[in-house]
Amino acid sequence: MTEAITVDVWTDVVCPWCWIGKRKFEAGLAAFQADGGGPVRVRAHSYELTPDALVGDHQPVAEYFVRKRGVAPAQAQQMLDQVTGIAADVGLEYHFEHAQHTNTRLAHQVLHLAAGRGAQDAVLERLYRAYFCDGRRIGDPAELADLAAEAGLDRDEVLTALRDGTYVADVDADLARARAYGIQGVPFFVLDGRYGVSGAQDPEVFRQALQQVADERVQA
Repeated sequence: MTEAITVDVWTDVVCPWCWIGKRKFEAGLAAFQADGGGPVRVRAHSYELTPDALVGDHQPVAEYFVRKRGVAPAQAQQMLDQVTGIAADVGLEYHFEHAQHTNTRLAHQVLHLAAGRGAQDAVLERLYRAYFCDGRRIGDPAELADLAAEAGLDRDEVLTALRDGTYVADVDADLARARAYGIQGVPFFVLDGRYGVSGAQDPEVFRQALQQVADERVQA
């Protein structure tokens, strides 16, 4: 059996381009496999866009851009409207008027727990939707536990892991690895530990990158 191509993706659940990039990668993956490509294993890794945000603190996204980034209100709204339109092009419905910006360290810990339970993609999708569509407070442990339970995890296990810091070292290891790779923005895709693809690229870029890895495996 052909060994799966590994795709490691550094992402943050408050990064609008990360969900968009995920959809574009999935389209590229589907095209690759429709052309006879083999299995691909995708793993999400932690990246903090705003590590200085206070854990548990939440504020409207537009307000965050104005207060923390020094962006004028009209410019902030223009930026959000633009990315909302791009998200719609890949079938995502963003509602930034509800989104509450927050620190994401706890969310990343939940994603590591989910990976160990075979539910990382389901939990990641739920957290994206919770943030960009539903206005849920994803920096709150109880809210995170509820969301994770909706995606198939045990709520009490999530709360225990967050209380005990079970996955803090895993999050830190992801962040250290991102620094070692020189990653300065997300999404960032690493194919088979050799090739990097930065940003929410067109599906064809991802298809070609996967095909290159597959072709080089045959030639090796």
